Amino acid sequence: MFKIKVIAANLLLLSLLVMTGCWDSKNITEMSIVVGEAIDQGDEAPKEDELNKKGGGYRKQDLITITWQIVIPKIAASRSVSADMKPYKNLSLSGDMIHQFAREVSLESKPLFNQHQKMFVFGEKLVRSINLETLIDQHFRDNEVRESGLVLVARGLAKDTLESKGPDIPVDRLVRISKNQYRSTRILPSMTIQNIMEKIATHSNFLIQSVVAAQDEVKFAGAAVFKQGENKLIGFLSEEELEGLTWLTGKSKGGVVKTMDEGNHPFIIYELESLKSQIKPKVSGDKISFHVEIDSVGRLTEDWRDKVDYLDDSYLQSAEKAAEKEVSRHIDMILKVMQSKYLVEVAGFGTQLRIHYPKVWQKVKQNWDQEFSKIPVTYSVKLKINDYGLRREKK
Repeated sequence: MFKIKVIAANLLLLSLLVMTGCWDSKNITEMSIVVGEAIDQGDEAPKEDELNKKGGGYRKQDLITITWQIVIPKIAASRSVSADMKPYKNLSLSGDMIHQFAREVSLESKPLFNQHQKMFVFGEKLVRSINLETLIDQHFRDNEVRESGLVLVARGLAKDTLESKGPDIPVDRLVRISKNQYRSTRILPSMTIQNIMEKIATHSNFLIQSVVAAQDEVKFAGAAVFKQGENKLIGFLSEEELEGLTWLTGKSKGGVVKTMDEGNHPFIIYELESLKSQIKPKVSGDKISFHVEIDSVGRLTEDWRDKVDYLDDSYLQSAEKAAEKEVSRHIDMILKVMQSKYLVEVAGFGTQLRIHYPKVWQKVKQNWDQEFSKIPVTYSVKLKINDYGLRREKK
């Protein structure tokens, strides 16, 4: 009995040692919960200017302005608040080194808590002038910031994308839109802080989804193009050019092709159900060429033609040809952009050359973008309509 009591006492003492709580725990009510941030070219806010005049200044250059989106838990969780009460607030500060002036927040409000951060939006002017690696370096090093945070580039000011008229938290709205890739060929696969650092480490060109804002509304609109080495924004792909790139690479989970007839009138809508693309390099002596085979199976979801008999193969074939022609138009656009406008290869041609002809790749990789601009690229597009809904005949 005595031994049992001794054992129990020892177990009790041991439990006191291990039940010390979380030594680094933080009280959420004493923190500002950040869900996203917009990073723009520096522009000192009127509030900061007034504080500086009254002795609240600190030696810095206003190179960067960060706007943090902070959730207001009581409003976000409530179902009975008025429509004009927003579940978030945006806090902006300007400075030069991100970590230092982020800590400036603690001089005027609750410290920032970034472990729930989902989104980073960079402004167009900023990423044209400063290497993106420099801008995300602190975020990548900081163990309080998740490397899975999504990255967007704003056409215009990034902070404008963090505004909303409705009850939505703007960052949540952007995250939801990014998940709509299965609905559109104009949405890129998501790029995270981790993905970007991998692209930079491997000296690769890369694209980031771009977004535009107007009157507190946002829209995904094309892609921002970054050139390896400099890692700065050199331009944008339009929505149609991005659509062409999606078909060229086969990286789409869904979308539609709208076709017009010779008179520029609505013709048919083709909805893709599957998409495959294969880039095939060919080397003959010192000459490199590529051929791309694009195959898709889909549905005819809308038809503006008169007197159509869907049991007649010729009608379906004409619809397929019309959709193939439209896809080809988009592919021609993106090839011209890569080979003539930006001289940046972002479709994966170099990767296929490296895999199939590694010795040839070693000779051209140092100046690949220039080399690619001179390489002939051919392609074939084959679309198959296997479904046209419940309609059988239109007269």
